[in-house]
Amino acid sequence: MVYVVIRHKVEDYSEWKPFFDEHGTTRGKAGCKGGQLFCSSDETNDLFILFEWDKKENATEFIESEDLKETMQKAGVIGKPEVYFLEKIEDFPV
Repeated sequence: MVYVVIRHKVEDYSEWKPFFDEHGTTRGKAGCKGGQLFCSSDETNDLFILFEWDKKENATEFIESEDLKETMQKAGVIGKPEVYFLEKIEDFPV
């Protein structure tokens, strides 16, 4: 399992969210296992998405796809997203 963190800004969260939700089926077919959506505590249009993915290769292919680029443009994503691929090292107690 690989984790992908994406940070991007959007013009308007409420306009962006339906595009994100509709694209869920496409993500799932590409190997996405779900994730969590966060926004900055200071700015609701500054988004952080933590995805779980089956394999790094599938995540990379999806993130580099023209389909995703077109969807982000339609959804109002501003600029180029920051993308980080992560592997969990361990869980730890408080």
